Amino acid sequence: MRAFVQLMALAALAALSPAQAQAPTGKVTVLTSFSKDVTDPFKKAFEAAHPGTTVEIQNRNTNAGVKLLEETRSVNQVDIFWASAPDAFEVLKGKKLLQLYKPKAAGIPAKIGAYPINDPDGYYSGFAASGYGIMWNERYAKANKLPDPKEWQDLAKPVYFDHVSIAAPSRSGTTHLTIETILQGEGWDKGWRTIKEWSGNLRNVTERSFGVPDAVNSGQVGYGIVIDFFAFSAQGAGFPVKFVYPTVTTIVPANVGIVANPPNKATAEAFVEYLLSPAGQEVLLDKGIRRLPVRPETYAKAPADYPNPFKDPSLGGKVTFDSGLSSARTAVVDTLYDQLVTFQLDGLKAATKAIHAAEAALAKKDNAAGRAALKEARDLVAKMPVTAEQAASPEIRAAFTGGKEKSARQAELEQQWAASAKAAYAAAEAKANEAAKLAR
Repeated sequence: MRAFVQLMALAALAALSPAQAQAPTGKVTVLTSFSKDVTDPFKKAFEAAHPGTTVEIQNRNTNAGVKLLEETRSVNQVDIFWASAPDAFEVLKGKKLLQLYKPKAAGIPAKIGAYPINDPDGYYSGFAASGYGIMWNERYAKANKLPDPKEWQDLAKPVYFDHVSIAAPSRSGTTHLTIETILQGEGWDKGWRTIKEWSGNLRNVTERSFGVPDAVNSGQVGYGIVIDFFAFSAQGAGFPVKFVYPTVTTIVPANVGIVANPPNKATAEAFVEYLLSPAGQEVLLDKGIRRLPVRPETYAKAPADYPNPFKDPSLGGKVTFDSGLSSARTAVVDTLYDQLVTFQLDGLKAATKAIHAAEAALAKKDNAAGRAALKEARDLVAKMPVTAEQAASPEIRAAFTGGKEKSARQAELEQQWAASAKAAYAAAEAKANEAAKLAR
């Protein structure tokens, strides 16, 4: 009998030893685009839940993070990639830079709206959801007698000239998603028209996402095009800001994935599980974070006015976001925005200001020829150097896959697009000035 008991004890120890060997310990290195407002509460909570672990945060914008993982593939020192942009995860998955891992966490729906929360192949998981919209400072708006916007097109109105800020989509994964959402929701030509019309009212284009909400919070600028949690966390911190989801927006998951060949696989898996656990989901409600949980039951602990995409079908209901399409043309869309807006902002603003002035003149004294000239000016601003089909063509896409070194074809396309925009905006300004003269 004694021998039997000893045998059973040894069997139990043998069964336990693999689990003990895989217990989360040591350092987990997390590469993320999230600010310290997001990462610090999770770091503290995870380390408390798993004594003996340490979370090391490496902060880079999404595009830079993807490039780092590509460049360090053979000597990877990162365990976790953690960011908002689903198309970035598609890129990493396509390049085999993510580890297959299907979380054990239960109780998370398959979709949020029409969008899958998790990668169906198991290479990354949604831990929160986000939408894109307009944030503004109420005090700034009141002081400048500015109305509350509701739709993207509202920001193109003359009253908002020089009162709006955005981060460059080439530098911000969340801004890229905003631009891509408008393009998918309105179509290539109409979407770019909308984007360029309100871009003509921009005060500036910042290099980091954080720069936009910081400027709105402080009243340096009135309105910002942001991901929702920037506004919600600012509200939680007491800033006098408001936020609206335009009709053309989408609710998509922010994701977490384990990097291929992670240095600390067990702790990386534990980190993913913690983000998806009831305790981890409640951290999202922190006043400094304010993101949308993927666990429906977590909303019961949220403030009364907290957006709930599981109960409000209008949130993101107009756009079924295609992350495959977005990831396929990310570099092209980002480069187009830079060459048509970021680097041509002075010319675009000059054309836009002239269009606003012509519109005001024609409102006082209408003139058919003036209206025709004004339409020409608007069409020149909206003019695109490439069609949607060309942007998605293998020839153009291949020009933007050179990694660190810019290809000759990429440089050629950038010069062509910039020259086209510069000429179009100059011609638009001239046409708008002509329209204004015809109204006198």
